[in-house]
Formats: sequence, structure tokens, C-alpha cells
Amino acid sequence: MYKEYRGCAARRAAGLNQLPFDPATNNGPLQFTNTTGPLVSESAVENGGESSKKRKRTNIPATDGVRNLNVDSTPMGLPMSDLTAWATAMNNLGMAPMGMSGQPLLPDFDPALGMMTGIPPINPMMPGLGIVPPPIPPDMPAVKEIIHCKSCTLFPPNPNLPPPATRERPPGCKTVFVGGLPENGTEQIIVEVFEQCGEIIAIRKSKKNFCHIRFAEEFMVDKALYLSGYRIRLGSSTDKKDTGRLHVDFAQARDDLYEWECKQRMLAREERHRRRMEEERFCPPSPPPVVHYSDHECSIVAEKLKDDSKFLEAVQTLVTWIERGEVNRRSANNFYSMIQSANSHVRRLMNEKAAHEKEMEEAKEKFKLALSGILVQFEQIVAVYHSASKQKAWDHFTKAQRKNISVWCKQAEEIRNIHNDELMGIRREEEMEMSDDEIEDPSETKETEESALMSQAEALKEENDSLRWQLDAYRNEVELLKQEQGKVNRDEDTTREQQLKLLQQALQGMQQHLLKLQEEYKKREAELEKVKEDKIQMEMLLETLKEQQEMADEEDKERDVVDNQGNESSTYRICASSQEKECPLERTLSCSPVKSEREALLVGIISTFLHVHPFGASIEYICSYLQRLDAKICPSEVEVLMSRLQHTFKQELSGVGASLEKRWKFCGFDGLKMT
Repeated sequence: MYKEYRGCAARRAAGLNQLPFDPATNNGPLQFTNTTGPLVSESAVENGGESSKKRKRTNIPATDGVRNLNVDSTPMGLPMSDLTAWATAMNNLGMAPMGMSGQPLLPDFDPALGMMTGIPPINPMMPGLGIVPPPIPPDMPAVKEIIHCKSCTLFPPNPNLPPPATRERPPGCKTVFVGGLPENGTEQIIVEVFEQCGEIIAIRKSKKNFCHIRFAEEFMVDKALYLSGYRIRLGSSTDKKDTGRLHVDFAQARDDLYEWECKQRMLAREERHRRRMEEERFCPPSPPPVVHYSDHECSIVAEKLKDDSKFLEAVQTLVTWIERGEVNRRSANNFYSMIQSANSHVRRLMNEKAAHEKEMEEAKEKFKLALSGILVQFEQIVAVYHSASKQKAWDHFTKAQRKNISVWCKQAEEIRNIHNDELMGIRREEEMEMSDDEIEDPSETKETEESALMSQAEALKEENDSLRWQLDAYRNEVELLKQEQGKVNRDEDTTREQQLKLLQQALQGMQQHLLKLQEEYKKREAELEKVKEDKIQMEMLLETLKEQQEMADEEDKERDVVDNQGNESSTYRICASSQEKECPLERTLSCSPVKSEREALLVGIISTFLHVHPFGASIEYICSYLQRLDAKICPSEVEVLMSRLQHTFKQELSGVGASLEKRWKFCGFDGLKMT
């Protein structure tokens, strides 16, 4: 029966090869190849014609790299007139398609392609050829072969169909689902088919033509999936119950998952062990253990304590012995001597600290001196720029030179200010360190304010002088332009006029700026005078306080001599005299409508302004005039001040209806007569 089936299979198929490996012993991926390495493509071509004759099996002698192949094939039924078939056969053999007379069969042959353009591939084990084909390129798809078993035959699927779909592979999958089994298929047939893929541990077959197979290793599942899509036929029967189409897919099993998790845990343990070993390899070695106390060791440690280089090691040993409880009556004197030698190092450490602090202070002083020297040089450079910007030298420079000098001056001033701030910060830190707990004297604050105001006044003077020099330079340029104006052509008159206008505008702006600076200068001088007056008042107050203190001391002395009645009468007189001194001051302060010097100045300015306007002026008009002098003045403050002085200013209503307006007038002359 088996021989008849082999003959029938030989008549039906174009060629037949056995598996080139033993699936039960091979652990590599499932491939159907010959010993030379290339994949052997085999397609099942069922030929219904029974007219073909049976040929004997040809034996090819084994050569280097080629093993014996037993092929049952039918006579090649390709006539010489079929040029395409001949070209295909010769091309598969690696030869150029040539005719009997030497001419090329097809003009579009390309030997680099390995296959003819437009011709479908033909099985290299063609009937009648009986030789091993050359290596097939790796990019060509492998065509599955017919697989013969003892009780069944597996026919490959159509290579043009897409590969069968599979589910996502579960972790550690060793079990496959096999569907499409024949109804008459038994467990022995399943074992016979799938034992080629590897060792089978268990099979669970169902009555509905499917089963589950569990393999020993995971790679065996991939070999089993290779059989998906094959058509199975039991023996030579064509009954429907003896045929089926296999569908192999991944299956999820608890045992597989459990084994996979155990394997992952084992790998994690190995990884943790490897990391621990790696960390231990890079960790520094542990310190040597401390020796136990003995008289000999105690003498060694005492000698080490006296040595500065071995002091740290000896101190650690001493601390460990004390913590262990080695101190007792017998060893107390030894420990006391060691503690005393340890205490002797305190003076050495303090001396080292003082030396380091001294070095740090010296470095600070050197830095401060170097910074002050740099600052002095910057001041000299800035002085050079300022002297160059004066009128005597400034007029002789060109515009480009003036621009460069001004830019350099600004840069030098910025760098100087930065260095000055840094130096002042260092000095400030030193002052804060020296006097953290001291309270600043009010007289010193006054002096610092005076020095700040003086520096600001000097800066304003310098700016005023520089602006005057620039104004003189602009005037000189305007005069030069006026002198050259007569010599220039008429076409340039318009441009000259524009330049003159621009220069006039610049002059006006400079004059306005100069006026503002003069006003600020006057304000600063007034503030400086005010500060001086305050200082004088403070000095007078201090003198009065000192006199009062002296008077109080004298009174204390008199109290010792005079009786209690005299004391009471003297105190009564002193209180009466103090009340009489304070009363006129309080009366004058409470009675006068003008409360400060600033309000008195405002009253004088407003009176002068309203005297010029005999018909009166509104409060907004008065405030607009006053805000030119001081921008902080508000209308409400002025109105309250004028309303308090009823004998100096009076308010009148003028106009009718919508044009009704309140006007203030000066009535000081009439009020003087009334008072």
C-alpha cells in the first residue's frame, strides 16, 4: 500500500524530496533545505492524466556538498517548440537560454536577476533534470513541500495566499491549538505529524476535530506553526472524513504561564545577585577591625596619640575601647593618660585654625588693595575723558572722535561704578562684622546724609558744566554754519535750514534741561541748608539738655541742704515756670493758621500770583502754576490752606448758569485793615 502511494504521489507531483533533517533531534528552526544550504522549493502539481509512464528511480552519485537524492519523476512533457519552458529550465540551471544552433531563445534575458522577466518560477527539481539547483537568493520566498508520514500525507497550501493569521503569542507559550483535523484522525496520527517538531509532553484531543499539544520547549511551537495551512489526507483515501486543513495557532495555558513566571523570577534573582556582586566589587573595602584592649595595645595607642600623623587612627581605637566598656579601676589611669594626650592636641588645632584665618585675612587685604588700585586707575582714566570733553579740547575733535570719546567715557564710568560697588560691599560686610550689636548714632546718620547730598550736588554741578560746554560747542557749530551759509549754493539752502532748525530744537531742549538741572540744584541746596539748620537745632537741643542736667544736679545738691518745705516751694516754682514757657508756644502753634515753613512759602507764592491776576483765578489754574515748582502739590491741599486764611484770600462766584465758576482773589490789603 505504501509503495503504491509512493508511485501515485510521484505521478501527481512534479518532484519529491524527503526532509533534510530529523525533526525529533534538530533544535534549530524548521527549514526544508538540502545539504548545500539553499531552500528547496517544491510545489504540488496534481496532474489528473494517467497516460504518463512510470520511470525508474534514478540515483545520482554523491559529489562534494551534494548528497544522494531519490526522485520519482515522469517524463518531461515539454516540446522543443515551447521556448518559454526551455528558457525557464535553462535559467534555473544557471545557464543562458540558448537554442540548438546557439542563438538566444529570449532577447530580454538578464543573468544578474537569476530569473526570467515575466516568467513564473518553476520547481528546480524538474522531472527529467535530476540535478541539484544552484543556491536560491535569500530574498526569494520559500515554497513549502509535501510532507509524507506513515499514515498520512501533508500537502502545502497555495503559495500565493497570504499567511494564516495567528493570535498574539502568550508569554512562555509551549502549547498550540490545532484545528481542522480529519474526523477519522486519531491521537497516534497527531503524534506522528507533530513529533517532527519536537518532544510532545501532552495532547488533549476533542471530539470536534481540534486538539491542544504541549511541547517541551518554546522554539518547538514555531516549528509547529510552520504546518499551519497544510491539507492533511489519511492514507490514499479521498473521503471527506479522512481530509482536513490544519490550522495551528498559539494557545494560552496555565502551566506555561507558571513556568514562564518562575523562569522570570529566577532571571530576576540572578540579575539582583549580579548587581550585588558588581556593587560589592566597586564598594570601598571595610576598615580593619579594632583590636581588643591589652596593656601592650594600650602602650601602642598612647604612642600613636602623641604623633600628629597617626592621631585619627588612635582616637578611633580609643573611642571604641571606651564604648565597649574597657574602662575599669585597673585601667582607669591608662585611659586618663590617653585622654590627656588627646586633649593636648586642642591647642595645636586652634593654632592651625588661627593660621588659616590669618592667611584668609591676608588674602582679603591683598584683594582689597588690588581692587582699590584698579579703582584709582579707573578714576584717572575717567578724569582724562572728562578733561578731554571740556570746551578747550572738545572743539578741536571731529564728530567721530567725540562720539568715540563719549562712548569710552560711559564704558569706563560703568566699570568704575561696578568696582566701586564691589569695594563698598566688602567694606560694608567688614563693618557689619565689626559692629553687629552696636546701634548707629543719629549724628553719624546725619553726616552720611550730608555727604550723600554733597556728592549729589557735586554730580549735578559736573553735569551742569558738561551741558554748558556742549551748549557752547553747539553754538560754535551754529555760528560756523551761519558763516558757511553764504558760500553754499542755493540748492543747499533748504538742507541748511533744516539743519539749523534741528540745531535750534536741540538748543532749546538743552536749555530746558539746563533749567531743570538748575532748579534741581537749587532744591538740593535748600535741602542741604535745611539739614544744616536741623543739625544746629539738634546741637542747641543737646546744649539745653546738658544745661537742664546740670541744673537738675545742682537742685539735687540743694535738696540735701534745704528742708522739705523749701523743696516743695522750689518744685512748685519750677513747674509754674515750665508751664509758662510751654503755654506761649502751644498758643502760637494752635492760633497760627500757617503750620509749617512750606505752607508759608505757598502762601507767599499764591499771593504774588493772585496779585498779578486782579480778577482772580480758579484753583486748577493756581495749582498748574504751583506744580511747575513742585510736582507733589495737590489742589485739595492748596484749597484747604487758602480757606484757612480768610483775611488773605476770598472765594467769589462769577458767570451765570453753565458758565458758573469759582475764583479766588487776593484780599490781603483789605484784611490787614480789618485786623
